Amino acid sequence: MKVRVDVRLVLLSAAAMAACMRLATAAGSYEVEDVPLSQIAGDLAAGKTTSVEVTQAYIDRIQKYDGPLHAVIGIDPNALKQAAAADKRRKARKSLGPLDGVPVLLKDNIDVVGVPTTAGSYALVDNKAAKDSEVAQRLRAAGVVFLGKANLSQFANYRTTGGFNGSTVGGSTHNPYDLSRTPAGSSSGSGIAAAVSFGAATIGTETSGSITGPANVNGVVGLKPTIALVSRRGIVPISLNQDTAGPMTRTVRDAAMLLNVLAGSDAGDPWSKEADQYRTDYVAALRTDALKGQRIGVMRGLSGQNESTNPVYNQAVQDLAAQGAELVEIADTGFIDLSSQMMDVKLTREFKDDINAYLAGTPSAVKVRNLAQLIAFSDTEPHEKLHDHVRWDMAEATQGRKSADYEEIRNKAETAAGQQGIDRLLKQYNVVALVTLTGGPAGLIQPDGSGGARRAAAAAGQPPAPSATSYAAIAGYPHLTVPMGFVNELPVGLSFIGPKWSEKTLLSFGYAYEQATRKRVPPAAYKQAAAAESLVQ
Repeated sequence: MKVRVDVRLVLLSAAAMAACMRLATAAGSYEVEDVPLSQIAGDLAAGKTTSVEVTQAYIDRIQKYDGPLHAVIGIDPNALKQAAAADKRRKARKSLGPLDGVPVLLKDNIDVVGVPTTAGSYALVDNKAAKDSEVAQRLRAAGVVFLGKANLSQFANYRTTGGFNGSTVGGSTHNPYDLSRTPAGSSSGSGIAAAVSFGAATIGTETSGSITGPANVNGVVGLKPTIALVSRRGIVPISLNQDTAGPMTRTVRDAAMLLNVLAGSDAGDPWSKEADQYRTDYVAALRTDALKGQRIGVMRGLSGQNESTNPVYNQAVQDLAAQGAELVEIADTGFIDLSSQMMDVKLTREFKDDINAYLAGTPSAVKVRNLAQLIAFSDTEPHEKLHDHVRWDMAEATQGRKSADYEEIRNKAETAAGQQGIDRLLKQYNVVALVTLTGGPAGLIQPDGSGGARRAAAAAGQPPAPSATSYAAIAGYPHLTVPMGFVNELPVGLSFIGPKWSEKTLLSFGYAYEQATRKRVPPAAYKQAAAAESLVQ
């Protein structure tokens, strides 16, 4: 896609790439396909490989297979230099920790010094941050190699009420299990890249389902942490009330390893002041017998559950019981659909304030300094004017959090999702966590602007089913999804949801389930698509 090539010229200069290739000439070969981050970290520590070898192997895979997937917006031109520095530290016995030299992709709404943060929009192609986001800063301190930026639904899927697959900068994303299917959003590139081993792991962001949704349909592990356990400073926002970054990985252990680094308080994000109090060693808490004797609530009748998905979900419930969990069937969750209340009312007001604050702090090269200017730019720029911006228009028409009805709307939504939703079920059924199907298998990619399956169902008079994902998002509670099996040869995930700060428990449950079932099978369809594309070229 020509748009994508043009922007890559911005992201990756020929000179920078040439420097990378010169560094790579001494590199050997290391097989990275479907190798867990934990194994790569172990092999680096044991001297079985080097960071340069591993990083080059990922760059080679991206260049070979990403053509039809559009998972990666750009490779960091300094990736191999970072890797060489990590190898030098290890050789001098000055390793920064288990993640030193491990290559990771970050969603392209997370600021990293040295590369643009575009959020998938031409409005931000010159947005080269002078300072790392707190997420990037913590990863850098741990020695992580920033491999590059992953594609996303533009502005984290907060622009149009119609469908918009991928972004104007990164192109249209495709599911690696079936390229006619959606990889979901907004962390679509992160989900694809984790599934096809374009990095040891990826970092996504979520406001409501943007980590767990792509993880579900791309067959990977996704963790949405408690709001502000991970700092949001330096991330292009939708709503600080619901935004968070989180790991997307091929194993639960890998997610826990990343969370060990990402979690913690940050003065630049005042909302995170409690994070240090609740962070712990998430890796040390992983146990294969973690489910034994634990009361877990089983939710049914929610979004994605139907005749096609029930068999694989029922099997997962049996697998939990086989691991010693005491399962409690929740006859009626009492959940209602909160999506319209959240998207069209609550987030609209929060987006205006939070995006204005972010844009005001971007470098002077960025010409859009607030939402009004972003709307004006998108009305005239050739690539951007192809898509509407209904959500932006709705947000700009409000007074943000100063709107007279804002506090009432926010309190009502958060109470419904938290105290009267998840908290109520945990207490009523005396359970420590809830499980449910994360979502259905990937649907067919719909034309941009069509609104997708949800709008079609509404037009047909079918009310949307309540979503546990929305409840966890609005409440600000953690949500972990782990591969559960396949429906019509497409992956689906099992969700573990708990109260605020329960990441340690959820990861231990997810790990025990994962180790007992081993349901993840890596995709293969993308390889044939890439081979066919290379023949055409």
